[in-house]
Amino acid sequence: MSRGKQAPKREILADPKYHSISLAKFINYLMLDGKKTIAQDIVYGALDIVNEKTKEDQLKAFEKVIETVKPQVEVRSRRVGGANYQVPMPVVGNRAWTLAFRWIIAAARSRKGKGMKEKLAIEMLDIMEGIGGAMKKRDDVHRMAEANKAFAHFARRRR
Repeated sequence: MSRGKQAPKREILADPKYHSISLAKFINYLMLDGKKTIAQDIVYGALDIVNEKTKEDQLKAFEKVIETVKPQVEVRSRRVGGANYQVPMPVVGNRAWTLAFRWIIAAARSRKGKGMKEKLAIEMLDIMEGIGGAMKKRDDVHRMAEANKAFAHFARRRR
């Protein structure tokens, strides 16, 4: 039931420093007004700060942070017989990555003081400890899915 043609998936180039596609995607999410070099400086700077504090490889630390924040389930609105239900559904494909990126960046931006580089680094370090805004968001989403488990049978029904 889509309207028109599906937009073609664009091939994304790996980031120049670590040659990682997931890191390049994260940089693109962080970027504002097409200023990619500034976004790269922020991400690389944050990874350097994380490396200083944890003595862990930057790319491995980044991957660990993303894996920690990625949600397993989410709730989706489903209209059944005139009532809207929040139906828990597994997160599919790239959506888990997208949500993780979005939550980490939003949590880092909402922090007070300091530059974005430091805010992002602090958020990543907090995630490694199991705290922070992005972790709270993931836990809230999982809690919502758990609370609405009773409506899970609506997920399989097709109209």
